Amino acid sequence: MALPYTHHYDLSFSALNLKKFGSSHLQPICCLRCNSSVSSSPFTEKHSLQRYQRDQWVYNNNNQQRPSLSCDDEAASCSVPADSDSIRLNDITLQLPELRKLLQVLKHKRESCGGQVPKNGLGDVFLVGTGPGDPDLLTLKAVKVIQKADLLLYDRLVSNAVLDLVGPDARLLYVGKTAGYHSRTQEEIHELLLSFAEAGATVVRLKGGDPLVFGRGGEEMDFLQQQGIQVKVIPGITAASGISAELGIPLTHRGIANSVRFLTGHSRKGGTDPLFVAENAADPDSTLVVYMGLSTLPSLAQKLIHHGLPPDTPATAVERGTTPQQRM
Repeated sequence: MALPYTHHYDLSFSALNLKKFGSSHLQPICCLRCNSSVSSSPFTEKHSLQRYQRDQWVYNNNNQQRPSLSCDDEAASCSVPADSDSIRLNDITLQLPELRKLLQVLKHKRESCGGQVPKNGLGDVFLVGTGPGDPDLLTLKAVKVIQKADLLLYDRLVSNAVLDLVGPDARLLYVGKTAGYHSRTQEEIHELLLSFAEAGATVVRLKGGDPLVFGRGGEEMDFLQQQGIQVKVIPGITAASGISAELGIPLTHRGIANSVRFLTGHSRKGGTDPLFVAENAADPDSTLVVYMGLSTLPSLAQKLIHHGLPPDTPATAVERGTTPQQRM
C-alpha cells in the first residue's frame, strides 16, 4: 500500500493492489507525475498569520468582550505579581504584555477563587489530540479537558469546529507553524507551557491528529516532566487511521499488506531526511503512509522506485480528510 494526502496532514497512502480492497473507484496516482508545488490547503502561511494577528484571546461568541484586567494595557504599568521571586527571569510571559496580563489573571484566579488548587501549586498540562479534522472524532475525554481548560495553545491544524468547544472563560493562544513561518519557536512553546503551569493553570496543548505522532508532543512532555510538571496525554485519531476508515482502505490486509509504516515527508539534513530511509521503506508488502510530504513527494517516489517499489504501485492522495472539504 501507499499513502493519502490530507493537508490536514499532507498524507499519502500507497497500496499494493489497491483494487483488491474493493476500492477501485479510487484513482491511483503516479507519484512521479505529482505536482507538489501548489497546495489548495486552507491551512496556509497566510492563514497562520491571520490566526496569530487576530485577537489573542478568542471566545465562542465573537461579540463577547475580553474580561477587564486590573493592570493597564501598557507593558510598563503591568506589575509583576507579588511572588515574583518564584518567576524565572527568562520567563517568556514577562516579555509580552498580553501574556504577562494573562499570567496575572491566572495567578489571581488560583489564589482567590474557590476552585480546587493542586497541593504543590502547579497546574496540569494536557497534550490533546484533536484528530484529523472532523470534530465528531474527538474522544469524550478530550472534549471534557478542552471544556475545563484555563488556557489552550493550539496548532495550525486544529479546526475552528474544535475551538468552538472551548469554555467561555478560557483563553486561546495560537502557536501554529508552517514552512518558513513559526508564530512561536518550539523553545518558546515549551516556556509558555511551563510558565502557565507554574501559575497553577490547567493548560491544554491542542494538536492535530495524535499528539505523539509527528507532533513533537514527546519533546514537550520530556521538557515539562524535567521541570516537575505533570503531563497527561489524551490520544487522538491520527490522520492515517481517520482517512483509511473514511476511504475504506485498510492499513493492513491479509495477503496484501502485513505491516504499516508512518513516515514524515519533511526533508531535513542527515539521517532524518525521509529520502535517506527510502531503501528500508520500499516494501511492497507494507502500507506506507507519508505525512506532510507535498514538497518531497516526487523525490521520495523516485527513491522508493529506485530501491525496488514497483512503479505501478497504486497510491492515493487526500487533503482535508474526514472533513466536508475532503479532496482526493
